[in-house]
Amino acid sequence: MKMVCIGDSLTAGYGVSNSECFVSILREKLQIDILNKGVCGDTASGLLSRSYKDVIQNNPSHVLIMVGCNDFMTGRSLKLVTDNLKEIIKESLSAKIITIIGIEPLVYKKLAKEKWDSTLDYEKVSELESEYRNWIIDFCTKNSLFYADFYSCFQEKLETNTKDDLFIDGIHPTALGHKLIAECIQKTLTLIEAQNVYKKILTFKEVHKK
Repeated sequence: MKMVCIGDSLTAGYGVSNSECFVSILREKLQIDILNKGVCGDTASGLLSRSYKDVIQNNPSHVLIMVGCNDFMTGRSLKLVTDNLKEIIKESLSAKIITIIGIEPLVYKKLAKEKWDSTLDYEKVSELESEYRNWIIDFCTKNSLFYADFYSCFQEKLETNTKDDLFIDGIHPTALGHKLIAECIQKTLTLIEAQNVYKKILTFKEVHKK
């Protein structure tokens, strides 16, 4: 398996050491070839402009695409983000890459206002993120695509941990947050493998019926 993780600062590992970033955790834990193509501040249009170079030309078997928060914090529309994401997905699928869409954890407004940028309208950002999450789930379900719902993973973890445990500034995950992201991705990869094995069994049975 070879995997590319393309995204913004959440993928780049802003605020944590390289070894604490979820990409490094997966590399160490799964012993796979995995490339970190996260760029701080990037947007969906930025990812689209570099996806051929950073994803396709690296010839991975899998790609994780996670982007959106920077778009919403800078006033871009949901339609613009989803249109760009669809193009990125189309490019990956055309190259026969197993494509996973990462759903970003929800921004925590109070913490972000205190520790990131007090001038932003986090209420609006959160609304757009919730709509975006629903769109991703619906789009992936209708098109038989895989997604990793980090929003849900973080919500479950918050039943036993505080927001300060999981977020540096209301936006970027702590080392514990990155560990959680890695665990969620590992579960998605296990699901993908199980489905692939099941398809191979069905194909084998179909071939041997003839």
